[in-house]
Amino acid sequence: MNKILLFNPKSANAKYRIPNSILNIAAAVEGKYDWVIVDGNCEADPIAKIMSYVDTGEYKYLGFTVMPGPQLRQAIIAAKAVKLKHPHTKMIWGGYFPSNHSESVLYSNFVDFIINGPGDNAFPNLVDALEKDEPYEFIRNLIYVGTNGQIVKTAKEDLLDQDSLPPLPYDKLNTMYPIPKFLGKTYLGEKTMAYHSSIGCPFTCSFCAVVPIYEARWKGKSAQNTYKDVKHIKDKYGATAIEFHDNNFFVSEKRAVEFSKLMEHEDMTWWGMARIDTMMKFKDSSLETIRKGGCKIIFFGAESGNDDILEQMDKGGTQTGKQILEFAERLKKFDIIPEYSFVLGTPAPTPEKVMAQIDFEIDFIKKVKAINPKTEIIIYTYSPVPTEGSEMYKQVLASGFKFPQTLEDWISPAWENFDLRKNPLTPWLTAEMIDKIRDFEVVLNGVFPTETDIRLNSLKRAAIKAISTFRYKINFHKYPYEIKLLQRIWKYRQPEIQGF
Repeated sequence: MNKILLFNPKSANAKYRIPNSILNIAAAVEGKYDWVIVDGNCEADPIAKIMSYVDTGEYKYLGFTVMPGPQLRQAIIAAKAVKLKHPHTKMIWGGYFPSNHSESVLYSNFVDFIINGPGDNAFPNLVDALEKDEPYEFIRNLIYVGTNGQIVKTAKEDLLDQDSLPPLPYDKLNTMYPIPKFLGKTYLGEKTMAYHSSIGCPFTCSFCAVVPIYEARWKGKSAQNTYKDVKHIKDKYGATAIEFHDNNFFVSEKRAVEFSKLMEHEDMTWWGMARIDTMMKFKDSSLETIRKGGCKIIFFGAESGNDDILEQMDKGGTQTGKQILEFAERLKKFDIIPEYSFVLGTPAPTPEKVMAQIDFEIDFIKKVKAINPKTEIIIYTYSPVPTEGSEMYKQVLASGFKFPQTLEDWISPAWENFDLRKNPLTPWLTAEMIDKIRDFEVVLNGVFPTETDIRLNSLKRAAIKAISTFRYKINFHKYPYEIKLLQRIWKYRQPEIQGF
């Protein structure tokens, strides 16, 4: 009775990808323990599927990957159901949510351990210790409740050489869920795969959930091994495009260029995430090679055009508002679409200053669009992240903001969309401020509907642009009901919530 069940809770209504996070754990235990994967995106009733395995009495260990937002509800319901019926099982959660909110997770009494960061060693070492009834206090990357009832966090493990990790067991996954089903049609291509080529990020932005876990560390696979994996999925399963889900794919110019050269003759398009100040230092020849290698669009955390706000966010590096504008201009000649995200509604001493910040960002976003109309704009409302020690988080706590205290509270209607950054529930943001941000977003998306929504044909784009442009030009964004109606009828896709 020592088999392992790995669960990927539902993360999307339609678009879902290869469950890379739990596939990494599967690779770590392959050959030592029998394992199965249950993917909530592929099951009509994933809890029934989980129970069909656990009811056999053969599965003692359950590993859940839990990201904030959509995955959380299904994870909570499934974990409670399993623990009530099979209290002897060991429930182990990994992912950003449990690492950042360990108290509410562990004091729920139906999660036994949290993997705090990469689980390549932590997960199999924990299972080994539990199987042998040996101490686990010195296993790195663990969070659990100690014998005194207090939360224990073990030391962080150094990031592993990504090339030393075992290959992902794609072929075994294919026996459970056909891999072609994970290759969805997107703006990038007919069969888009997801892939992680690196972990972490070498920066400490105070609004980012990655920071408390990786602590400004980054490790990437070599260009050759990344290419090898991508080509395997292409040749064996028919992938035509790639979404790199790395937190920061372009940390190394040399690696990005080398990978792009390998990809030049593969006829695949791809997308990844980067920092503006990092890529601003790339040579023109590097950017040209990256485009030739299939890169079509790059996501950048612009965050703010206000240098004071960037400092408040601990953005680090050398990014400035001026640089954001210059880089949008620069990418035009390489035919790479910059996808800029902005965070509006950061805390400030007075309501007037918060509103002034929002007005500034709206004007700045319009400047970006004037410089490079192809720039995709993603708008988030600031949501606090529990980054201990950061000045911004101290401001957040001083304002009276509190996270939910129990795990069940996280799936209340008010909090369920919190980490989608659409309903921040923060004391310094008034309804008027939220409406201003949302109304501007509606008008902006009307004038510049995202290129990544493949369902919008040219006629629909022209129609929604026609009714939105006048509002945009005269800065009248209030009550855009006519635009909202068309977006609802045509099921307009917002990349920040639904991806491509």
